Amino acid sequence: MTPKVVVTGIGAVTPLGATADATWQAILAGKSGVHTMDNDWSEKYGLAVDFAAQVDPQVVPENLKRVQAKRLDPSSQFALISAREAMADAGLEETDPDRTAVAWATGIGGVWTLLDAWDTLQEEGPRRVMPLTVPMLMPNGPAAAIGMEFKARAGVQTMVSACASSTESLGHAYDVVASGHADIVIAGGSEAAIHPITIASFNSMQALSRRTDSPETASRPYDVGRDGFVMGEGAGTLILETEEHAKARGAKIYAEVSSWGISNDAYHITGGEPGGQYALRAMQSALDNADLSPADVKHVNAHATSTPVGDIPESLAISQLLGSHVGDALVSATKSMTGHLLGGTGAVESILTVKALETRMAPPTINIEEVDPDVVGINIVRDTPAELPAGEIAAITNSFGFGGHNAVVAFKSV
Repeated sequence: MTPKVVVTGIGAVTPLGATADATWQAILAGKSGVHTMDNDWSEKYGLAVDFAAQVDPQVVPENLKRVQAKRLDPSSQFALISAREAMADAGLEETDPDRTAVAWATGIGGVWTLLDAWDTLQEEGPRRVMPLTVPMLMPNGPAAAIGMEFKARAGVQTMVSACASSTESLGHAYDVVASGHADIVIAGGSEAAIHPITIASFNSMQALSRRTDSPETASRPYDVGRDGFVMGEGAGTLILETEEHAKARGAKIYAEVSSWGISNDAYHITGGEPGGQYALRAMQSALDNADLSPADVKHVNAHATSTPVGDIPESLAISQLLGSHVGDALVSATKSMTGHLLGGTGAVESILTVKALETRMAPPTINIEEVDPDVVGINIVRDTPAELPAGEIAAITNSFGFGGHNAVVAFKSV
């Protein structure tokens, strides 16, 4: 019999706060983390977009020693800070290294390190390129930093599946715990890719919002006037272990990780399959693997990036998944507040899903003025949080990424 896998610790660094609790409180308040950036990029490079959802620049110096921060790309800095918080929250001051693993994710990796090193090479020559450039830029850099910090010798792995990455890392973590390979898995994802090159590239494909006159309202999932997503950054960490292991050490349990599902559209490198049928397949797999019915699902944290073409297929998939029970499930699109954290988004949104089950409050979706008429059937939480029912309920969180990656994790209340 497969053991129950549970969440016993959470940690986050997001545009809304330096901790999971600060982020959650800002989410409940409907606060936007999107602002005009304090730099000269737009003028220097002629960028059409000058706003994003950035982490407070004081977070790193307040949480990492200068020498340590200098040896880590920002994606690794955010990862390590959030992992420390999650481990402390789980009450894991010490673990058995041979029974501790890391399942981490990123969509892009150390883009800042790579491009800064390129500038240094061009301007100052090869002798000035930092010796640690490669370890800092490699996508598994954040996972390695966490693994070394907590002596995770049962395995340290990195998922790279664009915006589905950290949801896949949670699914992998579930498998590692359920199989008995490790007692503790530090799972999550991070991203720090708000850079002129990524903004220019995403803007060239017309994926970013251009609401420069009102950045706080730019991310507006499901709204008829949505015009693209908003870049975000940060990290989220969840500690997974079996229920038996957690209870034996007297740990607090936030929620059960019931199962997960994946699929691929095999349709287009950047665009999802328009009918949402393979997103539906991933959602259905998550429910089937967990032996959950549509009637059990009372909350959905949707991928919902605020792009004109992306939100509709997911809404169709949710409606088809839940059928006659679709009105009973409260749908939240939290990227309206955090922006899109790319490879880190699934982990952060899983934390929000776990908190929703714990507190019985579904987060709001802000900035909706008029719901797109093509978004039909789903029960969107707007403006203020909505109460979830008592009793044992389930929730799912969705993540979809470039390359057609679809990943879904199902949770149960405890």
